[in-house]
Amino acid sequence: MARVINTASAQMGPISRSETRRDTVRRLIEMMREAKARGAELVVFPELAFTTFFPRWLIEDEAELDSFYETEMPGPETAPLFEEAKKLGIGFNVGYAELVHEQGKKRRYNTAILVDPGGEIVGKYRKVHLPGHDAPQPGRTHQHLEKRYFEPGNLGFGVWRAYGGVMGMCICNDRRWPETYRVMGLQGVEMVMLGYNTPYDHTQHPDIDSLTQFHNHLSMQAGAYQNATWVVGTAKCGVEEGSNMVGQSVIVSPSGEIVAMASTIGDEVITARCDLDIGKRYRETIFDFARHREPDAYRLIVERKGAVPPPM
Repeated sequence: MARVINTASAQMGPISRSETRRDTVRRLIEMMREAKARGAELVVFPELAFTTFFPRWLIEDEAELDSFYETEMPGPETAPLFEEAKKLGIGFNVGYAELVHEQGKKRRYNTAILVDPGGEIVGKYRKVHLPGHDAPQPGRTHQHLEKRYFEPGNLGFGVWRAYGGVMGMCICNDRRWPETYRVMGLQGVEMVMLGYNTPYDHTQHPDIDSLTQFHNHLSMQAGAYQNATWVVGTAKCGVEEGSNMVGQSVIVSPSGEIVAMASTIGDEVITARCDLDIGKRYRETIFDFARHREPDAYRLIVERKGAVPPPM
């Protein structure tokens, strides 16, 4: 029996700094309804989906900074999204800024959650690979202060059994790092949900930044293929508060092929029929780790090059 998840990627256009949580939640609900009408069982929303991308500014007032974070999930303003999901019988993945008190300290994380069709949270992930800087950089029109406003995630790259498969999550810059996918791949992940907010000028080196769209898809396609998993990448995009952000949200097959892609830089829903058994075929053939990764042979290759191999 085929294990199919009809999946939607719900790309968002710009969110202005003045836009309220209620405004953004209404937009998310509209796309959730469209996804359900098109047969989706799961919809993936972007990173920091409830607010503008606030790390582009230096915010020194603590109360103002706190206003961009969620202290509970769901909270009064985000609860309607959960209620609508339960009403429709559709699950979702969504990213947000999380403020918690842990170990007697205020902590801030760039977080994503997986919610089942009953409106219950079944998994949480906190972004590990934080890009940008911890202090303003001279000469930049827009800052990228994720290191100032978030701590690296402390939950690792977990997987969850849900939707009839093995589900994983990562956020934005995580997609560029092969270990993100491999850690989940070694746990048998079958679908990775990935929201992002990526500006075109993130490195300030034109030769690199001009390839932003290419690298965006390259990283997701490579991660999908090399780990035999579906990858659902969902952007917040367009010109947001003067910052030009990458779109091209995609659903990528375990073959590495893009099977659906957004064609606008606004709110847009794309869908695909994601057969999890496609990944199983790759794991049983080309990427059968147990059969094809011989620890002794690998160690011999590394030693001949004069390097110290990592522990196996």
